[in-house]
Amino acid sequence: MRKILVSLLALSAVGTAQSADLDYDYLRGADFDPPPVAVIDWSGFYIGGHGGWSTHSLGYGDTARPIVANYLRQTVTEAELSASSLLASTASKRVFGASYGAYAGFNAQFDDIVLGIEVDYTHFGLGGGVSDQIGRYRTTSDGYLTSVNLSSQTSTKVTDYATLRARAGYALGDFLPYVTGGLAVGSAQITDRVTIQNSAYDQATYRANLTSGTAPAFVNNYGYSFFNQSNPAASFLASPYVYNRTKTKTVAGIAAGAGIEYAITPNVMLRAEYQYVLFDAFDGHKANVNTFRGGAAVKF
Repeated sequence: MRKILVSLLALSAVGTAQSADLDYDYLRGADFDPPPVAVIDWSGFYIGGHGGWSTHSLGYGDTARPIVANYLRQTVTEAELSASSLLASTASKRVFGASYGAYAGFNAQFDDIVLGIEVDYTHFGLGGGVSDQIGRYRTTSDGYLTSVNLSSQTSTKVTDYATLRARAGYALGDFLPYVTGGLAVGSAQITDRVTIQNSAYDQATYRANLTSGTAPAFVNNYGYSFFNQSNPAASFLASPYVYNRTKTKTVAGIAAGAGIEYAITPNVMLRAEYQYVLFDAFDGHKANVNTFRGGAAVKF
């Protein structure tokens, strides 16, 4: 019996040793290595297109005052009725609509900091205008019943503009938030139209004729195409003086904005951006543009 137990123990020891030498790797399968994470390199040239929504704030300065003052200079109408100050001196208007264009630039990346320069073009053709009219009359110091009627129409239309801006961003993997700022230049069409109608007649002489039993004296007048000596109300005014100016201006200003880009692939980027452009005043006209837009670009 003792010999049988010894033999069984010996066989068990041999089996255990052989089991330890077995390789079960084929049961676990091959080792698994996760795919490498793509690292976005924002450096390089890129070109793309954009589209969005723009609001355009137009300002109109005191464009009519110098026109009226020059036409009525050294007249009793300007001296006593202050005609050049009657029309509204300033006004503003806001217009909005779709805009579109293209952009291109170059980025250089330094660790997580991305610096670049970009040029873009935006077209929208937004414009608007304001108008005013007013009339005044009084008996002036020369005894004349003096009247002045004024009207003005002013409009501005910025058709398109381009900017040259620096950019600075911080790379967050596939995302690049950034700020931007630089110069802007655009094309603007402006129109200024002012009409001036100034007339007067010698009210003192006309009233004297009503009570005089003698032949009526001639009633001096100006600003009429026909003057009725016995009934001034039945007279006809002469055609007004019309000042009309329309021209296209090249205007300059500044541009600033912020946005975020997302890299779909290492070479295809989407962006969302806000841009503000403020143009310098031009011939009494002012304009600034707020644009919200999206874009897509290819990097080379």
